[in-house]
Amino acid sequence: MVDTTKQSDQIMGAARQSLAVQRGGGTHRPADSIGKGSAEAKLKNLLKKVRNIVLAIVAIWLGAGIAGAMFNGIGFWGVMAVVVATALAVAVFSSFPKVKPPKREDLKLGSPQQMVANTELWLEDQRKALPPPAVRVVDQLGVQLDALGLQLETIDAAHPAMNDVRELVGEYLPETIDNYKKIPEHLRAEKHTGKSADERLTDSLGKLSGEIDRVTRQLAEGAMDDLAIKDRYLEYRYGGTEALSEEKSA
Repeated sequence: MVDTTKQSDQIMGAARQSLAVQRGGGTHRPADSIGKGSAEAKLKNLLKKVRNIVLAIVAIWLGAGIAGAMFNGIGFWGVMAVVVATALAVAVFSSFPKVKPPKREDLKLGSPQQMVANTELWLEDQRKALPPPAVRVVDQLGVQLDALGLQLETIDAAHPAMNDVRELVGEYLPETIDNYKKIPEHLRAEKHTGKSADERLTDSLGKLSGEIDRVTRQLAEGAMDDLAIKDRYLEYRYGGTEALSEEKSA
């Protein structure tokens, strides 16, 4: 019972910390999350656990109170039953529901936010099977996917870039990792036609990282052009900061 209570306290504390992070802009991510999308998915799961724990405890103690009112108290064994039931509820709802990594075929489905979150969760689940250099690229991909997701939110669902991104994120990226995992572990460090499987995986993920960065920059060009045009207009309309300073001093 002591361990279960401690576990419940840890979950409550983590939820409070996550909420504080979200109110502060959500810039910090848990150490095991490669991006904001997967971190938010885990936060939602954590809050669901906390909600279930609270509802279960309220139901147990409310039922005990009603029983006590009806039978003029529940006695020592009744109190012990309530304590045990509370501990069991905390133990069960602290473990479930779990965040399940999405299936590969689901990576290119849903909204941009869902696509990013699913891909990040899937990549996190793959890290344990990858060599350290590839893991570092995967961690970098999380940040890039966050940026790409923000750009995708501003474009139409029928935009040609959406199909390219879904192909890049939902097909090429998982195919590269799946092909690597098909190679027996003891052969992954051996050279084959000039490179080992570990090296080829890292190189391939690096190329995909570069392509995701290129697409993100391409999608952002419109907004950057609009900002440049607005800046030139303001420069022409108000004469720049020096003119504004002279106008204020006059």
